[in-house]
Amino acid sequence: MNKKELKEFLDKKVDEYNQPSFIKNDPVSIPHLFSKKQDIEIAGFFAAIFAWGNRTTIIQKSKELVQLMDMQPYEFCMNPAKEQLKKILEFKHRTFNPTDLLYFIEFFRHHYSRYDSLEDAFVMRGDTIEEMLTGFHHYFFSLEDIPARTRKHISSPEKNSTCKRLNMFLRWMVRNDNKGVDFGIWNHISPSQLICPIDLHVARVARRFGLLHRKQTDWEAAWKLTKYLRTLDKHDPVKYDFALFGLGVMEKY
Repeated sequence: MNKKELKEFLDKKVDEYNQPSFIKNDPVSIPHLFSKKQDIEIAGFFAAIFAWGNRTTIIQKSKELVQLMDMQPYEFCMNPAKEQLKKILEFKHRTFNPTDLLYFIEFFRHHYSRYDSLEDAFVMRGDTIEEMLTGFHHYFFSLEDIPARTRKHISSPEKNSTCKRLNMFLRWMVRNDNKGVDFGIWNHISPSQLICPIDLHVARVARRFGLLHRKQTDWEAAWKLTKYLRTLDKHDPVKYDFALFGLGVMEKY
């Protein structure tokens, strides 16, 4: 199909998946359990970081964690009682264990004692998403006594990672199209700046339709895919994540 036909096809797929019915079976359902901005940010961040592997398991483990936090993740991180902390010491999701969780909580307490929103952790680190993600990585690991094992859970363009999970989290927080899936609660990052989350499924579909020609699935691939998507919609290129993800995971393209 030519570019016009391709855009029409992908736009149709965006409309098909970018609707409230998508939420239930996706990790974005976790932050949708909350209404307070900081709760949405923290729950969304954990759900995004846990988002590798089986989606049902990701949702189950994310829900388990926020339940251990008494469904008040912000309050839990800021003022955890000893008894509450004991409850989370058995939590584990794949390679994410209590050591990692305790550091994440310490970071949130450190950040929110100084800023009202997690958005500041990104926008104060640079102007482009690449700069923001790189700066966030340095900021996240700027506390004392960093467990060496925890570093693998936060990716960075500096290491040529796709940063898929962080880019997905940014999509959730930034995009505001009133369709009900993404939250649009951040105001200092434009949807036009976002980088498309890319994993093996999205990359496969992108290559099949000629949107991506790079063989490696890395940061450069994410950047090049987004560059092409901006030719389809310069204001909101990452909306096509819905189409590429849906085609790759739901329809097995």
